[in-house]
Amino acid sequence: MEVSVTLVAVGRPEITAAVTRGAARLLADLGYAPLAEVTLPNGRRADLMALGPKGEIAIIEVKSGIEDYRVDRKWHEYLPYCDRFAFAVAPEFPREILPEDPGLLVCDGFGGAVLREAPVSPLAPARRKALTIAFGRLAALRAGGVAATDLEG
Repeated sequence: MEVSVTLVAVGRPEITAAVTRGAARLLADLGYAPLAEVTLPNGRRADLMALGPKGEIAIIEVKSGIEDYRVDRKWHEYLPYCDRFAFAVAPEFPREILPEDPGLLVCDGFGGAVLREAPVSPLAPARRKALTIAFGRLAALRAGGVAATDLEG
């Protein structure tokens, strides 16, 4: 019996989708409720924003490869909108190029692992309340079938 194997090239969009899906699954396993593609009040779009069981807010920036990381240095602009920030990358990503300050998740399409805990930088209570309400409204709109991405509040 002859076996034929076809290799399929995996591009940046497929890697991004797989890492995002795996990171969302990992966050859910850790007790967070994640939303993908959330536009923050400053206009930046977070790949994943998640609400934790104690009200903490995490933002995860997905990086699909070296070029994606090098051309997109906006991650500092997410910090005012979360208690925890981390990068999520595929297993083959060269992790040594990432800064050591943020957390680090390694994910594939099925889940992931926390390699480095994201440090905690607590939000001010008024900002936390506004973001939590906006997050809940966005989740409800999406659950109702509305293709919303912006945090309002």
